[in-house]
Amino acid sequence: MEITISPELLSLVPGFKMGVITYKNIEVGSSPQMLKGRLQLFQESLFFDLEEKQLTELKGISEWRSIFKKTGKDPNRYRHSAEALYRRVKKQNYIQSINSATDLNNFLSLKYEIPLGIYDLSLVRGKIEIKIGNEEEEYEGLNGRTNSLQQLIISSDELGGFGSPYVDSVRSAITDSTKNALHLIYLRPSMTIEEGQLLTESVMNMFTQIHGGIGECQVVGG
Repeated sequence: MEITISPELLSLVPGFKMGVITYKNIEVGSSPQMLKGRLQLFQESLFFDLEEKQLTELKGISEWRSIFKKTGKDPNRYRHSAEALYRRVKKQNYIQSINSATDLNNFLSLKYEIPLGIYDLSLVRGKIEIKIGNEEEEYEGLNGRTNSLQQLIISSDELGGFGSPYVDSVRSAITDSTKNALHLIYLRPSMTIEEGQLLTESVMNMFTQIHGGIGECQVVGG
């Protein structure tokens, strides 16, 4: 799969990099009890850890807030998805189980303090570019709203934007019928390529342990 990062984004955010994983022949469904339990226990543990902390003290959350600011999005109005999850946990509004792929994605986002996106590969068309959206671009998001993509970092294919570290689109959403998937990991620019590769491989291995299939991964950008 051909995936690139726009020169504009690389110029605004030096060191910007993405972990990219493609999966084939996976099985998505209800989460195994192990994953459900791990997600619940991790949130309960985080809740107590966050009682005496501000979210901006967390390195991953803070770094991704600064990325939004660099691309022209106010991080106080537009929360990246990892921060949005942390804010729910801090309010004890714990994330409930959705499906195995989404649950694992949420767990990993909390664990690493970074946004991740998981997409049905059969719904993505052609080459993919990670870029900054313009004022004419929008999509129906998983938040139930039509979202303007202006100044947001987005993943775009031949049909337009389908994902973002803010909110993903309905068009590319993973479901129980998904067999092939694309996993995008919004790595912290402060990480080295080697650190990013290790994290990406770890995510891929965890995913295939639960969902079967085979995966291939790479880090782009940096």
